[in-house]
Order: sequence, then structure tokens, then C-alpha cells
Amino acid sequence: MLEKEFQYYLDNQSELVEKYIDKFIVIKDQKVIGVYDSEIKAYSESAKNHELGSFFIQEVQPGKDNLTQTFRSRAIFAQ
Repeated sequence: MLEKEFQYYLDNQSELVEKYIDKFIVIKDQKVIGVYDSEIKAYSESAKNHELGSFFIQEVQPGKDNLTQTFRSRAIFAQ
């Protein structure tokens, strides 16, 4: 679902590291739409204006050891 956003990060990692190292970026539609100091802040701020599951959050670090491809979605179950 967010493969294009993840691929955007991979394709542009070196440039993103130069600009945003140690930050959490939010990628949607293959562009950076937000930069934050924490993953929680990136999530909470992005969720205000964008549908959950429509954006990708990535901590910006050099190399491949810090790559993530975790997709999360909150669900509420009623009984």
C-alpha cells in the first residue's frame, strides 16, 4: 500500500539524510510532507490532516540498518 513512499525514501535516502538526519519524516504521494523530532509527533500531526494508512513515517538515518517497512493501522472493534 505504501510501497511507492518507501521506494521514494530508498531512492532519495542520501539527499534526505543530508537535510533531515535524526528526524522523522512523513512521506505521502512520493514527497516529504512533514519533518518531526519524534515518531509520535509525526504520527499525531499527520493524522490530523491525512487519512491513516495514506502516509509513511521514516526515521532518517544513513545506511540500510535503520530502514523500516512497518505499516501500522489503528482499528476499533465494537462488541
